[in-house]
Amino acid sequence: MSSTDPATAPPVPVLHALTVPLSALGADPADAPDLRELLAGPDLLSWTVDGRGLVAHGRVAEHTVRGPDRFTAARVWWDDVVAAAVVEDRVGVPGTGLTAFGAFTFASASGADSGLVVPELLVGRRDDLAWASLVVAVAPGTAFALGADDVAAAWLRRFGTAPGRPPAAGEDPAAVPAAVRLSPGTLGEHEWTGAVRDGVDLIRAGRLEKLVLARDVVARTDEPLDPVAVVRDLAHRYDQCWTYCVGFGGGAAGRLMGATPEMLVQVLDGAAHARVLAGTLDRDAAPVDEDPQEYAARVLGESEKQQHEHGFAIDSLVASLAPYTDAVTTSPEPFILELPNVWHLASDVTAALRPGPAGDPPSALELAEALHPTAAVCGTPTAVAAATIPELEQMDRGLYAGPVGWLDAAGNGDWGIALRGAVQEDERTVRLYAGCGIVAASDPEAELAETWAKLRPMLQALGQGADGAAERLVPAPGLSAR
Repeated sequence: MSSTDPATAPPVPVLHALTVPLSALGADPADAPDLRELLAGPDLLSWTVDGRGLVAHGRVAEHTVRGPDRFTAARVWWDDVVAAAVVEDRVGVPGTGLTAFGAFTFASASGADSGLVVPELLVGRRDDLAWASLVVAVAPGTAFALGADDVAAAWLRRFGTAPGRPPAAGEDPAAVPAAVRLSPGTLGEHEWTGAVRDGVDLIRAGRLEKLVLARDVVARTDEPLDPVAVVRDLAHRYDQCWTYCVGFGGGAAGRLMGATPEMLVQVLDGAAHARVLAGTLDRDAAPVDEDPQEYAARVLGESEKQQHEHGFAIDSLVASLAPYTDAVTTSPEPFILELPNVWHLASDVTAALRPGPAGDPPSALELAEALHPTAAVCGTPTAVAAATIPELEQMDRGLYAGPVGWLDAAGNGDWGIALRGAVQEDERTVRLYAGCGIVAASDPEAELAETWAKLRPMLQALGQGADGAAERLVPAPGLSAR
């Protein structure tokens, strides 16, 4: 039976949670930690941007789901967990109290698990405010109380240092694998460019307006992979992106990690925010005799193809938000988002959320379900594109391009789109993914080159950095690591 079947669902855990400011644990209130220093441990869960966000360790509860009702089933479980929990929140901002990390598959028919994980120890930072939350599962009816000393003790057990300080020196060394070997995934380069040509034909025939096609590449390391080193590299190198690490079951298999530049939806205190990307330019393609910013503005900003593709993504998001708001504000014109590997056409969207029947605005997870999949990762019309994608890609995307992030008991949360990332399959194997928006003017070889640009963050984190470490990466015959 599916894990969404109530008859087979495990009993809802009774959780006790306490959130305290780090200053209550003896940390200097004027010295909020850079959360990238706390990326450590085999059971890491994280969502950070420029040293802020959430980093967590351990797991006291989790719930995995599959199928078309995976979002609904997860929300029902979370609502039940929240209702049964005893929570003392001494901070009271989004991400405090009872909080869960999650990831959901791109397609409802996927064979991969989606779900939510409640961590044991969570450290958060919002602007200059930092906190720690401890969660403990207890037997129903048990008299139990948590104190700040319990949170401090959990910090010491986890990090080996006093609260507020980074892990003890020598813990979780960020060793880079001696060699990384790439091999084709489901489709080789020639087969994938053929799929792009087929997609362009469908668009020109009037079946679709836009189609997003992705490809996978398998990376194998000689030594066991250190996922913490990968996440740390992404968090530092791509500090404008949301770096994520989420897994179910506590093992290596199925761990999702990456650094996404695209926010599907962020809900904070009744307002929704999103960052939409569509339109990409490889920074390595910039001519040496032209100012890089002027080059990006000219090629992206003046490209009818790129603007056309971006317009589909914006229209898709605004239409999906319409039932939940009376007013949506978007950037007057797309702006150029500069990342270490690419430039993107980007737009920010904000909406004041309309209260539902119970008087509360929709939760972040409810909106993530309503907005997914956007045209930025699927296509237009959505239903036709979603049906076409598996036919041409010939793979299960799994968690790639699905929502990844966190939510709290008040309905706040961040749900990004799982891009620029990979899924770990075992101790030495990760599967990398990248996709492109296909329109009538798309060139298959140019789209292939774009996928390599989008794979670059993970390839760098695996050892092919800008410091000359490219010799560590050994492509298989017929596969070019551009």
